[in-house]
This record gives sequence, structure tokens and C-alpha cells, in this order.
Amino acid sequence: MSIDLLGPEGVRRRMAELQARLDRLHLPREETVPAFRQLVEGSPLTGPIGGGLEPFPVAGPGVALQADPALRAAARRAAEEAGVDPELFDALVQAESGYNPMARSRAGAMGLSQLMPDTARELGVANPFDPIQNLRGGATYLARLLRQFGDVRLALAAYNAGPNAVLRAGGVPPYAETQRYVERVLGLYQAGGTR
Repeated sequence: MSIDLLGPEGVRRRMAELQARLDRLHLPREETVPAFRQLVEGSPLTGPIGGGLEPFPVAGPGVALQADPALRAAARRAAEEAGVDPELFDALVQAESGYNPMARSRAGAMGLSQLMPDTARELGVANPFDPIQNLRGGATYLARLLRQFGDVRLALAAYNAGPNAVLRAGGVPPYAETQRYVERVLGLYQAGGTR
């Protein structure tokens, strides 16, 4: 298998192709990806317009990537609005998506804070790939879980496995994925997240 590097012009062409596909869906313009386009152009991935590609950071388990400062600031604002510790929410977003606004899990979770479709609808998140909507929804959901369980570990477990799984287990469910997730978020939180 070979990997072709697109370069700045290739990235712009690919983004135009993706935008054309989204336009064919007849979504209102604000429901597409202008915020993502703004984040990508001039980001460390593409460099300034006309510039060369910087190496894309590769991270394994337990490694925090440097998040886009604009996204981190938006996450902080969303957390403060929801009454959640911004450092905890920063760690959650890092663990959920690595601050990738277009992240999608095999289970169907979407965006920065990896909202499931039903949860996104319940929280009023119309476009889970809109970074601001997603972060506000994720922070609101975490605040709700913190109030419900009164314990950070249980709220994080509920964020990952669902509140019913935590209630059935009477604590952090015995799922290896959920247990690793809780430890990862708390580890990032204690280490200062993605700074």
C-alpha cells in the first residue's frame, strides 16, 4: 500500500471536492464545513497558504497531541458556559477525538466530543461536525453527568459507556474500554491535558 502526499494544492483540491459533495446534499451553507476549512488553512498541518506541509504528528496511547489553539479556546468557553472544569473538559476532548472536528467512531460517535446521534439530538446539536455546537453539546452532557453521579470517575464512565451501564454496574462498568477511558481522561487531566 502506498500513501500519496497531497501537498498544499492537493489539500485545497480535496477540500473543494468534499465541499462540492456537501453542496450536493443541499444543506444550508452554515451546516457544511467552513469552520473546518478555516481551521485547516494556515494550521500546522498545511502551513500558511502556499506553504509546505509540516510533519503530521503521530501519537499512540497515552500521547497527547498539541490541539489547535482556537479549538482549545472554544472548548474552554463551552466548559465555562456549562459550569464544567475547563481542564477536565479539555482532557475529555483530547481523549475522545484528539481535537479532530471531523472524528467519527466505529460506533457512530461524531465530532470533537464524540456525541452519539441520539445524544446530539437530545442536546439540540443540529450539526455534530460543527466544532462550536459539538463542544457546547459535549460540555452540557458532561455537566449533566457530573450532576447525576456526583463523582468525576462515574461521570466519565457514563460519558463513555452510557449512564445506564454505570447504574447497572453500581460504579465504573467492568468494560476494559471504559476503564481505560476513565484512566486516560484522568491522566490527561492531571498532566495538564494537551498543553
